[in-house]
Amino acid sequence: MSNVLLDTILDCVKLLPFLYITYLIMEYIEHKTSEKTKTVIKRSGKFGPIIGGIVGVTPQCGFSAAAASLYAGRIITMGTLIAIFLSTSDEMLPILISQKVDIIIIIKILGIKMMIGMLAGLLIDHIYSNSGKKEESLTIHEICEHDHCNCENGIFRSSFKHTLQIIIYIFLITFILNSFIFYIGEENVANIILNKPFAGSIISGIVGLIPNCAASVIITQLYLDGIMSTGAMLSGLLVGAGVGILILFKVNKHRKENIKIVLLLYAIGVMAGTLFDLFKFVL
Repeated sequence: MSNVLLDTILDCVKLLPFLYITYLIMEYIEHKTSEKTKTVIKRSGKFGPIIGGIVGVTPQCGFSAAAASLYAGRIITMGTLIAIFLSTSDEMLPILISQKVDIIIIIKILGIKMMIGMLAGLLIDHIYSNSGKKEESLTIHEICEHDHCNCENGIFRSSFKHTLQIIIYIFLITFILNSFIFYIGEENVANIILNKPFAGSIISGIVGLIPNCAASVIITQLYLDGIMSTGAMLSGLLVGAGVGILILFKVNKHRKENIKIVLLLYAIGVMAGTLFDLFKFVL
């Protein structure tokens, strides 16, 4: 259990700078910029899925965590959020590098995740913008009020308070998940996905939804061991957005919208993985 506690603390420490900078940016935009500048920032969202697909491939889930809060404040679009979630690497990249996987295969996996994220994000923004619906803006102070905290103490202190509150929430949930995985064993989680072609993508996608780095570790290792198909691996890694989903449900007050985002993420990941297996694509 000491290892579980240490892993949980390390996971949270890695997220701290991303979360603090994110809330600092949100505070600055709200307090220091004009309405015209805010409008320009939001309208630039049509290029957001492209940028999101690129930055999302960065190792760890820091950008997905930041994206969830930025989306709650309507600084980025739903398409951009989905693009980042789909392209997020989490622990996949470090494992591939440590296992000395061919650099070409690594680039292919990252490229596929990035392209799927970009295309899905652009399509979602196109459909959503043409549906006549307008995204309701949610300010950093409304997020704070939703969490019953006082943020009227300057942008630096306010950002720190909100970061601290979110990190405590993440710590508690992550510790519970780490403990659960520790007691049932990663091998038992892995066995759920074994020897199930096509259905492997569906099951791998469910495992990928676990807001914990263990999900990407299990999926990547099973693929490297030759136990999991390319499609199943992609499904799990596309769906796996780390703690991004966890933070989304914490900071975004629209619960139905959060559920819709998760279902979209899952559907895209499973469909992409199934197509890869159906056409027998091998990396």
